[in-house]
Amino acid sequence: MTRALQRGIVQKSRGVSIMAGTIGVAGCGAMGLPMARCLVKAGFDVVGYDIRPAAEFGDFAPRMTPDAATLAARSPAVISVVRDFPQTEDLCFGANGLFSGDTPPRTLIISSTLSPKMIAELRARIPAETALIDAPMSGAPYRAVQGTLTFMLGGDRAAIDPLMPAFKAMGNDINHLGPLGQGMMCKVLNNMLAATSTIAVREVLEAADALGFSRDTLLEVAKTSSGATWFGDNIGKISWAKEGYSIVNTIGILEKDVNSLLEATADYPELRINEFARAVISELRNLAEEK
Repeated sequence: MTRALQRGIVQKSRGVSIMAGTIGVAGCGAMGLPMARCLVKAGFDVVGYDIRPAAEFGDFAPRMTPDAATLAARSPAVISVVRDFPQTEDLCFGANGLFSGDTPPRTLIISSTLSPKMIAELRARIPAETALIDAPMSGAPYRAVQGTLTFMLGGDRAAIDPLMPAFKAMGNDINHLGPLGQGMMCKVLNNMLAATSTIAVREVLEAADALGFSRDTLLEVAKTSSGATWFGDNIGKISWAKEGYSIVNTIGILEKDVNSLLEATADYPELRINEFARAVISELRNLAEEK
């Protein structure tokens, strides 16, 4: 498969379409870098871009490009894993951005969590000949390392199908949910659930401490009880599980994701989720770092 990848063709193997050509990963942080490594492990030719110096990426450093324009020139398909919409705008339209040169990507895959409205705005701003796929993922860094992420895809099947081998290299559960924007709609709803369960588990564990009941015992029993949650069931594997609120860490990213849901529901002021989401943001900001 490697030779086919280098030739930049699309071939059929056992009836499955294999996307060929270099894949670029923009935003090689806690999620993007392990995703890129999984692609390399699966045999894809991969290059990366990040605002941090290439020297910080160890054995991946030779694959890092100096700017987004170079990434686009080398990569028919680019996966964006940057933090938020301002960073997405800068990646796409800033100086030396993906669309600043003569060779924009043929496919842009947005794996950051953004408001669905921002996906529609991106579609209107990027060239019509560039396919756009919203492909947010879920699972935390440990599942990115394992290559077992859950992907929520929105976009044309003709654009998505050739990329399925790449998604399967990074994840176990690949869900094509419909047209452009549906992947992001699912993700912001999902992350509202994630934010509420994170707060609930953290506060319940603090109550358990005060009541003299073992945290570990509670979490073990909850796994097979009505109190089971993804956060509680995997708390020992989640690198950010004890973080306090900061705009730059994962708790801050959860706040950003809840705000993305509020952007999506802004046209529905009658929904009680709006008031609840604002309360969740307040509670996220109250989370203190655990020792």
